[in-house]
Formats: sequence, C-alpha cells, structure tokens
Amino acid sequence: MRHSLPLAPQFYVTAPQPCPYLEGRMERKLFTSLQGDSAEQLNNTLSKQGFRRSQNVLYRPSCADCAACLSARIDVAAFTASKSQRRVLKRNRHLQRRATSPWATEEQYALFRRYLDQRHADGGMADMDVFEFAAMIEETPIRSRVVEYVDDSGLRAASLTDVLDDGVSMVYSFYDPEMERNSPGTFLILDHIEIARQAGLPYVYLGYWVPGSPKMGYKCKFSGLELYHEGRWQKMRQPAEYDATTHPLKSDPIAEQVANITLPDARAPGSRR
Repeated sequence: MRHSLPLAPQFYVTAPQPCPYLEGRMERKLFTSLQGDSAEQLNNTLSKQGFRRSQNVLYRPSCADCAACLSARIDVAAFTASKSQRRVLKRNRHLQRRATSPWATEEQYALFRRYLDQRHADGGMADMDVFEFAAMIEETPIRSRVVEYVDDSGLRAASLTDVLDDGVSMVYSFYDPEMERNSPGTFLILDHIEIARQAGLPYVYLGYWVPGSPKMGYKCKFSGLELYHEGRWQKMRQPAEYDATTHPLKSDPIAEQVANITLPDARAPGSRR
C-alpha cells in the first residue's frame, strides 16, 4: 500500500527592495517553490491564505515594517454590477472571449509590449523580453489558461488565469492601450466573474489591494470584495479602516508567519492522531 507523506515546502524571504505601491517603503516577500505532483494542491491551499503564483513560485508580501498588502477576492454570489460596470460590459460587448492553453504567441507579446510601453514604462516588467514573457505564460505546474479577447482588429486583451478548486485567479492581465476609454481592466474582471459563475466556482482572486495606493483603488469598486486580513477572509470595510496596516508593529515576525501557514493534509495545531 502506498502512503503519501505530508507536504513540507521550504519557505524563504527575498531581499528588501523599493515598494512599487507605497513611496519610501521597502517590500519583502515570503515564498516557496511550486513543483512536483502536489503542486496544484499546494497552490489551492496557499491561495486561500493570501499567496499568489508567479511561474513556479508562490509568494506573499512579508515586509519588515508594513502589512498593507492584503489579498483580495470577489465573492461571486455577493457581487452585483453597478450602473457604471454595466456600461463597461455594454461598451465591450463586441469582444469575443476564447480560452487557450498557456502557450505564448507573438500576437500576445506584441500586445503585452504596447501595454507596458504606454501603461507601465517605468515598472519592474518594462524590460521583459519575448523569452521572459514566454516563461511567464508557459511555466506553470498547475491548471492555467490564457483568456483572450478579440474583435475584428485581432487580439485586444488577455489574462493569464489559474483555475483553483474554489475559483479563478487572475495572475496577470494586459490590454490594448487604445481601448482605455472602454475600461478594459474593469471588463476583464467582470468577465472573469461570469467565467467563475458559469463554472460554479465561488471566487475570483484579484491579487493584492493596498490601502493608500492609487494603483489599487479600482478593486474597491467591486461589490462582494473580501480581503485576507488577520489570518482570515473578511468582507471589505471602508478603505480608511485599513490604514493601520501600514504601521510597523502590524507586521509579524517571519517565524510566526510561517508557523501559522496551514499546509495540505496538515492537522490543526494541537490536534492529536
């Protein structure tokens, strides 16, 4: 008889570097590798605890003097589109969705470059070449899709999307800057809510929301938003109520953070066989 051993991934911490969201602060990430036969199980478990995937790595912000980055997801059953969001759906109804395997194409990279050059020319991904782009799309040990949106002009938007056991996770999205008036970023999220609903999955994972960061303000506009805060998912309150997360004493020591991570097949602390 075969017996499967409990998963015991090793966790590491990145060196501090300037925070891309809050000026004057330094960011640091807690991460572990995502590989082997249990990769999908580990991804499902840690995604529910605020981790995100980047290729073969799962990470979560773990800054020394700040705990502002909060993982965000939309409760599909609790979501109701606002008037402005319904207008966004109407403006983008000419787009056709097609889901493909995680395989990078020249058309995708050309769109990705236009998006970066006009939207994030000074960002951390600005120098990404075609090989690095292909790695971002293709190096996935779990169930992933590239969700493309096309019209008569060709590819207009795309999202690298992971399929979890309780939802879909939007890993990275990009779009044609010429579509800015149509609010394509909002449209991609709205359509992923519909994708999750059609698949019977309860959540859409959006990445991180950061109080005080204008870059993240758009996530607050979706009803049914939940944040992973203080070790559990909570309905989002007023944004100003999370300002205390930027205080240096809000960040727990690394050892305590790791000790509180629940792993697949792990028993609850203090339980006995």
